[in-house]
Amino acid sequence: MNRLSGKTAIVTGGAVGIGRACVERMAQEGAKVAIFDVLETEGEALATDLAAQGHAVAFWRVDVTDEAATQAAIDAAAARFGGLHVLVNNAGISGSPKPTDQVTEAEWDRVQAVNVKGVFFGTKHAIPHLRAAGGGSVINLSSIAGLIGVGNLAAYHASKGAVRLMTKNDAITYAPEKIRVNSIHPGYIWTPMVENHLRTTSPDLEAAKAAAGSVHPIGHMGEPDDIAWAVVWLASDEAKFVTGAEIAIDGGYTAR
Repeated sequence: MNRLSGKTAIVTGGAVGIGRACVERMAQEGAKVAIFDVLETEGEALATDLAAQGHAVAFWRVDVTDEAATQAAIDAAAARFGGLHVLVNNAGISGSPKPTDQVTEAEWDRVQAVNVKGVFFGTKHAIPHLRAAGGGSVINLSSIAGLIGVGNLAAYHASKGAVRLMTKNDAITYAPEKIRVNSIHPGYIWTPMVENHLRTTSPDLEAAKAAAGSVHPIGHMGEPDDIAWAVVWLASDEAKFVTGAEIAIDGGYTAR
């Protein structure tokens, strides 16, 4: 229960889905946690609930595509909690499920702004705090779409591939300062984002859910906690020799 005792973490997109699970598990493992999200109602409710359980958790409304707002919130969280040791770049959107020739420039740019610029801004402004702490951990949420082709998600593929290689670059760049940078590549995880994606591609949500689960050799979709426990490990000193890694948590999807 104390694997992250003494550490402060920021989780972007932390109000729902995978981000929420990361916030909950990290707090339960002793971390002070800052929730960044545009979903104020959900974020405030989560922070209030965890604070009532005795955890040090606070919410900031942050649009990760806004560099100034991201920097201000990171600085505020570090000041409130006495430093920063872990950044989880989780905020992301899937974009429209369309063939490449039907994607508009605005749709393309929106996905890159959240999924790529958001990681860039978060990392850029967290690094000075991690450096001041004598090291730390940056955990970037990519996707199986950053490793292999799925189809009809050109903007999403491009963004998650970018996150994968941004991770490699930063792992090499900051390793001498004991700042570790790793990426996690989830398969289909049952979250609001995946639910919304399936609703746009099928009139029968339950059938679409079953079909999405069946493409994983393990036979079903994952749950947010499947990702959150890996995040806890990467944030902890148990993973002190792990940097530049890409961890697929996908029920065997990419093993084929």
